[in-house]
Amino acid sequence: MPHTPFTGSIPDDRLYCPRHDMWVLETGDGEVLIGATSFGIFLAGEIIAFTSKPKGAEVQLGRGMGTVECRKTVLAVHAPISFVLLEGNDEAEERPKLVNLEPYGKGWMARARPTRWAEEKLTLVDAAAYRQHILKIEPEASFG
Repeated sequence: MPHTPFTGSIPDDRLYCPRHDMWVLETGDGEVLIGATSFGIFLAGEIIAFTSKPKGAEVQLGRGMGTVECRKTVLAVHAPISFVLLEGNDEAEERPKLVNLEPYGKGWMARARPTRWAEEKLTLVDAAAYRQHILKIEPEASFG
C-alpha cells in the first residue's frame, strides 16, 4: 500500500511539543488546554478510544496524562508540560472521533493549571518550528 503524506493544519495560536506531538494553548486565568496534534494522530492512526487521568491528578512533564487506543495498539499520552488536571474532556472520551476530527477544537484532552509554566514553556516551539519538525520526518507533508 503506498504511503499517503501528512496533510493537516498546525494553528499559529498555540505552542507545540515536538517530542510528544502535543499542543498547549493558554486560555487565561493561568489555565491551558492540551491536546494531540493532527500530525501525532496521523502517526498513531485513528483514535478509537481516549481515557484521561482523573480530575486533580498531578502530571509531570513527559509522564502519562491518559491513554489513547488506536486500531493496533494502546498508547500513553505524554504530557508536554507539568500540570494539575482540572478536567479531562468527557465529550472526547465518550466520542473519541472528536479527537481525530477536531484535535485543536472539541477534541482537546485536558484543561489544566501548569505547575512549572515559566520554565517549561521554553521547551515548547511555535507553529512555524513545529511545521519544520514535521517536514524533517515527512518531507511531502502539506499544511492546510
